[in-house]
Amino acid sequence: MKSLLSLIALGLAVAPLTTVAVDTAGASAAPLVSPIKAAAFDLASVRLLDGPFKQAQDLDRQVLLTLDPDRLLLMFRATAGLPADAKPLGGWEAPGCELRGHTLGHYLSACALMYASTGDGALKKRCDTMVAELAKCQAAMVNRGYHAGYLSAFPESWFDRVDAQQPVWAPWYTMHKIMAGLFDAHRLTGNPQALEVLDRLADWVKFRVDRLTPEQMQTSLQTEHGGMNEVLANLYGVTRNPDHLRLAEAFNHQVVFAPLRRGADVLDGLHANTQIPKITGAAREFELTGRTEYRDLARFFWQRVAWHRSYAIGGDSDDEHFFPVGDFSQHLSPVTAETCNTYNMLKLTAHVFAWEPAAATMDFYERALYNHILASQDPRTGMFAYFISMKPGHFKTYSTPEDSFWCCVGTGMENHARYGEEIYAHDDASLYINLFIASELAWPGRGLVLRQETAFPEQPATHLRLQLRQPVKLALKIRQPGWCGAAMTIAVNGRNEPAQADGTGYVTLAREWRDGDVVAVGLPMALRTEPLPGNPNTVAFFCGPILLAGPLGAAGLPEEGAYAGDQQKFAKWPAPPVPTLAGNAATIVAGLQPVAGQALTFKLGAAAHPDDMMLMPFYRLHHQRYTIYWPVAAPTGG
Repeated sequence: MKSLLSLIALGLAVAPLTTVAVDTAGASAAPLVSPIKAAAFDLASVRLLDGPFKQAQDLDRQVLLTLDPDRLLLMFRATAGLPADAKPLGGWEAPGCELRGHTLGHYLSACALMYASTGDGALKKRCDTMVAELAKCQAAMVNRGYHAGYLSAFPESWFDRVDAQQPVWAPWYTMHKIMAGLFDAHRLTGNPQALEVLDRLADWVKFRVDRLTPEQMQTSLQTEHGGMNEVLANLYGVTRNPDHLRLAEAFNHQVVFAPLRRGADVLDGLHANTQIPKITGAAREFELTGRTEYRDLARFFWQRVAWHRSYAIGGDSDDEHFFPVGDFSQHLSPVTAETCNTYNMLKLTAHVFAWEPAAATMDFYERALYNHILASQDPRTGMFAYFISMKPGHFKTYSTPEDSFWCCVGTGMENHARYGEEIYAHDDASLYINLFIASELAWPGRGLVLRQETAFPEQPATHLRLQLRQPVKLALKIRQPGWCGAAMTIAVNGRNEPAQADGTGYVTLAREWRDGDVVAVGLPMALRTEPLPGNPNTVAFFCGPILLAGPLGAAGLPEEGAYAGDQQKFAKWPAPPVPTLAGNAATIVAGLQPVAGQALTFKLGAAAHPDDMMLMPFYRLHHQRYTIYWPVAAPTGG
């Protein structure tokens, strides 16, 4: 593998999000000053080192390389009237499914992300091949009577059904995935043809949107449309074509945006993953236009979902919908915490952090990354979980290689290629250490390579080793997690330093750094409980940021394993009762007994019956029953 510095020299790095003042010819003006206070490094600048995230990334890369591009392209070619003789895929990519084509978009994004994250040229080749084939399909679509620029795996008439408010699944949702895949193929692999195909596709979007009145357009947005505003805003960020920004804003769903602008949470009952991508689009529009209403509504939405509507794993929703924040006890079901939601919430969290860097924001990111995203991958096959069941005694259900292709398969392909995105961030004078993940960062502009060596979370510490061509003045900003607080310790080259965080929750070490300097960070992880919102007698257990769930064995699980083409196949599978823990939160935590030789694993002891019941990291718990939330009651008897 080439060194990080040589990869960047070859042009594989992608510039952080910036804004430039341009003439927008009637569209919202771009800001003169960038609202980005801390920019994440591009994926090509970060390489994961050995650890749970690297293992998940490697497994996902294997999955990507086993998929047959011809099978993903089948219905695009068939729609375009081109030869199409590959074996059809099943599930949501079956020829009769109205969402067919969405996975190809995710696959393009995932291959581009994985290429940027690993430098594996086979993944760039996949992107280049598929983009070239999509270009052929786009050129041939006109011969089938479709309007110029159209590209999809289903007929254009399905968009007529959206405009007429006739039943159809979600063609704009799928179009967003296709466009996002093309954008990522251009952004992350440097493929110029991807931008050409995308630009022509945006011209087709303009044709569709311009034929509607604003009122008709808003009515059409009642049908799920993914992040169309986000991908068009991203395209505007590259092309500076004012039509692209105008189109992005046309996809702003005002019935959702208006109350959020007022600071009103009216999310109860709404389909959760329909809403989150819209808000990420608003976040990107703020960065490109400086219109603070976009920032304010996005930040308010993020706060409501991250801090008030999420389970212990960082995921949200029951049966894909938001529910009243006082009703969590009624929503411990097998169809909770759709993984797509958390994929999109992490994207939104990255924007919120970039505007106002804060440790509390990264605390949520860390919680969701470890306890939902990392936990959603099957370690045997690399397959993906749709829902993460909160039902005590239930289990995880995973996709199949050829007959699922749910939305969460698509985002799942991307999830494990994105792990390098938020570990580090920077401004002109500072380097932020956000996450404690074994990795190496190259920052050529400062002549710096930082190697983060850690076995966190199995060991409560990390070491930052600096390699420098020459001494450099720089402020290292190290996140002081909320779960650790003032217990965090810092030493530079063996000398203890004050670990006093500022108002943002970061400890700043500002000095002239030299080659070979080492920063040792101690991260004591205390055991604690968190109550289910609204129910103090039902608790989840944590060690530091790591959710500890109770493994309950594999008795009564499906004989074929928990793999399914239908994501709800096992939703009604019976679950045994989970015992009530005796005591209160404080006494139960005090009685937890570490299991020798098993990191972050504890016996519940006398609080549970039988008393050999254990707690272990949820991200390591697979192919057996579990409980995340435990009922707690005062002990009975004398």
